Amino acid sequence: MTARLFGTDGIRGAANSWPMTPETAMAVGRAVARFMTADGQSPPRILVGKDTRLSGDMLESALCAGICASGVDAIRVDVLPTPAVAYLTAMLKAGAGIMVSASHNPWTDNGIKIFSHKGHKLSPVQEAELEALILSPEPMAAANPPVPGRVFHLMDAEEPYVECLSNITAVGSLSLVLDCANGAAARVAPRLFPDARLLSADPDGRNINENCGSEHTEALRAEVVKYRADAGFAFDGDADRLIAVDETGAPVTGDRIIAICAGFMKSENLLKNNTVVSTVMSNIGLNRALRDMGIYHVVTDVGDRHVTAAMLEKGASLGGEDSGHIVFSDYQTTGDGLLTALMLCRIMNHTGKPLSELAACMDVFPQVLINVKVARKPDLASVPEVWQVVRDVEARLGREGRVLVRYSGTQPMCRVMVEGPSEDETRQCAGQIAKAVVQALG
Repeated sequence: MTARLFGTDGIRGAANSWPMTPETAMAVGRAVARFMTADGQSPPRILVGKDTRLSGDMLESALCAGICASGVDAIRVDVLPTPAVAYLTAMLKAGAGIMVSASHNPWTDNGIKIFSHKGHKLSPVQEAELEALILSPEPMAAANPPVPGRVFHLMDAEEPYVECLSNITAVGSLSLVLDCANGAAARVAPRLFPDARLLSADPDGRNINENCGSEHTEALRAEVVKYRADAGFAFDGDADRLIAVDETGAPVTGDRIIAICAGFMKSENLLKNNTVVSTVMSNIGLNRALRDMGIYHVVTDVGDRHVTAAMLEKGASLGGEDSGHIVFSDYQTTGDGLLTALMLCRIMNHTGKPLSELAACMDVFPQVLINVKVARKPDLASVPEVWQVVRDVEARLGREGRVLVRYSGTQPMCRVMVEGPSEDETRQCAGQIAKAVVQALG
């Protein structure tokens, strides 16, 4: 097992196949317990949550077994959004938080996300140290094993999280439609949006993200138009990301949400250090919109943990990804789709403007993203037949576009993203690069 466990957002894979097996989960539980007690302090508890996938019970049980085997207590919080687990970890002063979820992936996949005692995702250095523990033989002395920990069940674990978000802002009289992706949002969204019309809020273990949620907004868009709602909000399986739909049925992705929130927060003197953080995947339009608002823009690598790290470094209160991970550091330590929806409601209520008008603060450049399945992942700069095509396309687009070619952190994919002045030219350029990737690495 020499393959690297951690990808862009934790460990992820097909459930019941390596690395997403109960054996690995138990090793993760042991390793997290040892990692957080390495300073010799009294071992605190570790929170364990999950989304609605069928395999969640299996992995949750294995994680708890590994935690207890290392002499630490495990606190089960059952089905909760990922940001709720992060919030509870910090609020309850737990030693760490673990979330069993594969985010927007299908039910056949699962994953493990790990949070520090402060509710932040681990840094790459911390992940490397933890991975070494997970993959190494257990150093436990048979003659002196620790006293096993216990598993406790935290009843009504969602209450503190719901109360926290409810105290930030209110929905008001807006007419809303929510797509809960048959995932973790189904447990708490009705509490936060009591009058909203709900879609995909009946999880059965197999229907999470199935033609619904942030990756599939077609039904939500139709429902918003049909019922003349003010807006629609689509969450992913663990509710840490959000894609909005305006009153016309048009999607409002993460970059536009960031632009909307940035402008409002600046006007209300809430944008700390006049800074917004996003990733290299953000549309050129976001950079230009922020520049026009006089806001400093910091760009990071892909992954909301990189966004959060840069926000901490720069003292920023807003950051996120076009995928819908938005971080409001004044209230939360990680991306939170439910909080983002509430913030959009706050802005709509405060300004009296429809979401379509608010979204017009940013022009979206034509963007094409092609996912190419690859058999290997060498450094792209070391593959001349790909890199030369990338350089040719960059020269062709000049200042009117940009190119980003990178590997997926969780799948055997190479992501080819091109932005350009027109849809046709952008698609042609992306196809040219994707073809080169297929020929060299497919």
